[in-house]
Amino acid sequence: MSRLGSALVYGIATVFVLAALVSFIFSLLLKWTDIHESSLTWIVFAASVVSLFIGGVVAGGKSQEKGWLSGGLTGLLFTAIIFLFQFLGMEKSFTAEQWLYHLAFFAAASLGGIVGVNLSPARRERA
Repeated sequence: MSRLGSALVYGIATVFVLAALVSFIFSLLLKWTDIHESSLTWIVFAASVVSLFIGGVVAGGKSQEKGWLSGGLTGLLFTAIIFLFQFLGMEKSFTAEQWLYHLAFFAAASLGGIVGVNLSPARRERA
């Protein structure tokens, strides 16, 4: 597998692991506190953006070059997986609001990829 392909696998796996952890934490909060789901909307969105950013960092660090590309592709792959799940599983397309959310996810992952390349130890050795 190419370095970019491997980076995408690591990046998307990181995103989904983080998303599962955040979902678990929020489900516990909703179950055991008086917090309502509607009050967590922006917090969940922020946690999702951070998860995509971290996934982009991992992808950029693994690819060691073109972090914007590896991070951006991680964001696009995430969007494609979510879209296919929603479209094929629930027979619903994305709303305009969801497209805007995923645009933010793409931007966060791309920025994360740029940061990840610059944090990569192999990159520092070459400089």
